[in-house]
Amino acid sequence: MTAQPILPGDPPIPLILRRSAQARRISLRISQLDGRVTLTLPKRLAVAEALSFAREKETWIRQHLDARGADVPVTVGAQVPVGGTLLQVVPGNRRSVQIGSTEIAVPGPADRVGARLAGYLKQVARDRLAGACDDYAARLGQPYSRITMRDTRSRWGSCTSDGALMFSWRLIMMPPEVLDYVAAHEVGHLAQMNHSPAFWAEVTRIYGDYKPARMWLRQNGSDLHRYRF
Repeated sequence: MTAQPILPGDPPIPLILRRSAQARRISLRISQLDGRVTLTLPKRLAVAEALSFAREKETWIRQHLDARGADVPVTVGAQVPVGGTLLQVVPGNRRSVQIGSTEIAVPGPADRVGARLAGYLKQVARDRLAGACDDYAARLGQPYSRITMRDTRSRWGSCTSDGALMFSWRLIMMPPEVLDYVAAHEVGHLAQMNHSPAFWAEVTRIYGDYKPARMWLRQNGSDLHRYRF
């Protein structure tokens, strides 16, 4: 098995090499979601050339990784955003997760804290989004068929032609007005399955001025994927 290539340094950076029959030159991409560095290279290009290209771009790569920030393992002592507020994870002494003004207490074994907290946040997110979608659907005058929760990487929500809504449970980590905007956005697609001026008019009608929430999402949304539950 071929070892994964590494860009040496402090710290060393794992590289993912992908070959593409369509590629005419080497391209470099850094994922804002998980920090993976991917080099796409033409089918017959020598690996040594791709690694040399990465070394030439090392300063740029490290600057972008530093700007993204390190992943945050969710364990006791970590700080996790809930509703847009950073809360410190502490051991819990009750049967269920308890949220306070500055802490979130998670019961159970230390090695299960992340999974236990994720399960709790998923349920809170479902309840919160269901309430928001009920409200916006009533304002819109269009019912939805169901809501599902996932940990999506490429989108915060979606709406299908049969009225099924899907949301990322990580929305519960955002400020309430941003969660509400995403709910209104997807509910708006029940009337307009596009992003036409008519669609944005519906979002404005049921939600209000969506631009600040949309900007927050663009500037801060990807940061929430750094939290590893």
